[in-house]
Amino acid sequence: MKRITTLFSLVFAMALVGVSCKDKASNKIVADNVENATSRDEAQKLVPVMTFEKAEHDFGTIEQGTPQETIFKFTNTGNAPLIITDAKSSCGCTVPDPPKEPIAPGETGELLVKFNGSGQNQVTKTITVTANTAKGSEILRIKAFVNPKNAVPAGPVK
Repeated sequence: MKRITTLFSLVFAMALVGVSCKDKASNKIVADNVENATSRDEAQKLVPVMTFEKAEHDFGTIEQGTPQETIFKFTNTGNAPLIITDAKSSCGCTVPDPPKEPIAPGETGELLVKFNGSGQNQVTKTITVTANTAKGSEILRIKAFVNPKNAVPAGPVK
């Protein structure tokens, strides 16, 4: 009895596979879907790339409370318009001002960064620029050595 059941199951499975694989898979492909998928995939390959002239700026030695600013210049070396969606600093003493308009491929842009000169000694701040690039964000740095206001120079006393 077991042999008959096993044999019957095997014949049934073979018949099911034979019927289900009757049509060729290539006949089921819709040409319009292939064209849509191809154009969608090509569009996804178009990505902007932010290339900065410098990723860090050193203000050198400054007096505490002296406002500073610098410009980070960049070029869109990708093949799609670059859109900066956000620019944030690591603290409120640093204010980034990114361009509002999209930057076309091959064009340049400027990101103004203002630092109010707060802190003491060696100060390093980061600016995170969020954009529609493959990486999604870029990190910029500013640094300065901040001397306290009215500080007396160190050295031997006479």
